[in-house]
Parts: sequence; structure tokens; C-alpha cells
Amino acid sequence: MLRARSILFAVIFIGTLVFTNGLAQTPNERNRQNVRTVTIPISIFTKGELKQNQSEEFVQVDRLIVKEDRDEQTILSIRSVLNTPLSLAVLLQEDLSSEVNLQLADLREFIKRLPRGSRVMVAYIRGGSLRVKQRFTDNLERAASSIQIVAGPASANGPFEGVDAATKYFEALPTGRRAILLISDGVDASLGANPSDVLSPPALERAALQAQRRSVAVYSIYSPTGLTGGRNSRLAGFGQSALAKLSDETGGRAFYQGTSAPVSFVPFLRDIDLLLVRQFALTYLSTHMNQGYHRVEVTSTNPDVKIEHPKGYYYRR
Repeated sequence: MLRARSILFAVIFIGTLVFTNGLAQTPNERNRQNVRTVTIPISIFTKGELKQNQSEEFVQVDRLIVKEDRDEQTILSIRSVLNTPLSLAVLLQEDLSSEVNLQLADLREFIKRLPRGSRVMVAYIRGGSLRVKQRFTDNLERAASSIQIVAGPASANGPFEGVDAATKYFEALPTGRRAILLISDGVDASLGANPSDVLSPPALERAALQAQRRSVAVYSIYSPTGLTGGRNSRLAGFGQSALAKLSDETGGRAFYQGTSAPVSFVPFLRDIDLLLVRQFALTYLSTHMNQGYHRVEVTSTNPDVKIEHPKGYYYRR
């Protein structure tokens, strides 16, 4: 049998991963007690796909390399989760500026076009708390209709406490594709408006850790509030950076169009759909048995391949 680092010459055909060189070597009995399995969601696509707004017919992955805490790990399997149900929580910050209401019709259509069997939850975030409008349901029409006009006074509390709370709703669901679509300005000014306070508030760190633990990728779309709208481009930039950090840490992606309200969500929603189609479950053996946070890096020997994945996870025995 070949070792994992030699097996992954692969081709993706619209979400299907085809192996050409067999499976990874199983560790012997002596070493098995010193390793554990880890499964993370990854999305694989070419770097030009999202820029060109189209899907390649196939993607040649070549060899995938997984490193945990800078040490290369043994890959056991990569399986497509395209045919497993998608569980998506749509979270809207309730104090967004009124421009976002122009995008709600497209957001409803995005929900209604999700694959059959998908489960959708819709919730609103105000003052850091989560208000669930529609619990997870496979009735996509009902979920879409729960998207309502957003209006409310600006709040210093950002969205991340709400994201943290939303991840708990995934625990009762079967394993498979899990994602959050967060529409927010990304600003938590409850501790002040200094860059260090806004870019890495404790609530963001907690939300990222909980999303990683429950294998939930967070996709975010920036939309301004009264705090970040108008001429306050500096604070808007801080919020966008915070959203990018949350999405990057969980294997999702952040979308924005300058520091003003996006003209349309449609291009963003189309890209998110592509990323979800190209999602896989990667399982590897971790040689790190200590409790705590572990950084993860997944790369391909093909320089044209882009891989979105959680940047780490928290391990507790």
C-alpha cells in the first residue's frame, strides 16, 4: 500500500473526487494508540473559477498535503458530500441599513433553489442575541418566506455572539454539509472602537472555535449598519476584516464590495453555491494527542488549485 502523501493524484468532476492510486496506509497496532482521526470540511476549486463566475469541467488536484501544527499528517480518505443534505443557517444582523432590504428577494430565491433535502434555519441577530425566525426545515419555501425586512437602531454589540449561539442548533442534525450564511457589518464595538478591540473581539474567537468544533463553515456578506455606513470607511474596513477572519478560520469565505452596501448579492450567492458544490470531507490521522487548539493547513501540489478549509480546531478528550 502507498503512503497518503503519494496517493492523491486526483480529478474532480463537478463535485466528484476520483482516486487513481488506492488508499492510505493503515498505521500499525503499535502506533495506533498514539494517533486519532480528524475530519474537516474542505472546498476545492481552481483559483480562476470564482473570478470568472463559472465552474471548470474538472480540476486536477495532484497531491494533497495536510499539516497539523506544521507536521505533515497521514490522509485516510476524501469523500464527496455533494449527495449528503446541506444544513444552512441564514443569519441577518437586525440593525443593518435599509439598503439590504433590496437584496432580500434574491436571498429568498437562493434559499428556494437549494438542493432538495437541504435544511435551512433563518435567524436574526440584535444586540448580540439570536432570535430564531424559522428553525431548521426542509420546506425551502417556508424558510424563504421567513426572510423579512430588516430595520432597527444601531447597536454596539456585533454579530458574533449570535453566530456562537447558532452553531448549537447544528448539534441535533446528522453529519454532512454544514454552513452559516452571515449578513452583517462585522463590527463588535462593545469593548470600544480601537482596531485591536474590533478585529479580534473575544466573541469572534468563541464563534470561530464553536464553528470549527461542529464542522460549520461560515460564509459572510458585508452590509453596513448605522455605525459603518456613510463616511465611516475606517470602521467598515475593520468589520470586513473581522468577517474575513471568521470565514477564513472556519473554511468559508467573506464577500464585500468596497465599504458601501453591495449593489447586488447575486454574484456572492452564486460563488457560495459553487463553494458548497465543491465541498468534501477530508479525514486524516492526527499525531497530536494533547488537548487544546491545533492549526491545520491543507495544500495541493497543483499551484492552480485553491482549497478552503478550517484553519484549526479545538481538541478536548
